[in-house]
Amino acid sequence: MPLHQITTITGKAVPVAGADMDTDRIIPARFLKCVTFDELAGTMFYDERFNADGSSKGHPIDKPAHAGASIILGGENFGCGSSREHAPQAIKRSGIQAIVAETFAEIFFGNSTGIGLPCVCAAHADIAAATALTEEEPETPWTVDLAAMTLSCPKASFPITMPAEPREALMQGRWDAVVELMNAPAEVERLAAALPNPTL
Repeated sequence: MPLHQITTITGKAVPVAGADMDTDRIIPARFLKCVTFDELAGTMFYDERFNADGSSKGHPIDKPAHAGASIILGGENFGCGSSREHAPQAIKRSGIQAIVAETFAEIFFGNSTGIGLPCVCAAHADIAAATALTEEEPETPWTVDLAAMTLSCPKASFPITMPAEPREALMQGRWDAVVELMNAPAEVERLAAALPNPTL
């Protein structure tokens, strides 16, 4: 069961400004009752985007200029709060393929990379510059390049960072731990046999 290798992500960007974007805001608790993660498509930042009557609040994600965006430009401590794995699932299943932010909450970062959603860091000034370019020209194609470690568009290029191990896992198509286990039954059996067998 091979996974696809993730080396570059190219598409329009959408700014989601502000520090401490917590998982309760990314996916409200009432959506956690879903049976499958597929049901989370379109729910990311729901209460940030819609009023109680369903009318739009004018969030950047819903602006026609950013329709179809595949890269989020975020702030500091993105994904903080509870450890709910539904948050990155909602983001990915809503069409986002990568997130660029100043920093990420550790559990959110792990949950994201574990489903093939790259989270890369960039400096505050660089994200601000990328946001300004995106707001001026929303159709600008941006590329997150995990090999070159850059966020770039035809008019600019900024350095990005990511820990080596998850970066390599994404680029080698080894980002899903469950699939890794399923692809190595002999190694799993060998390790299981070597573990102590406690008796009650």
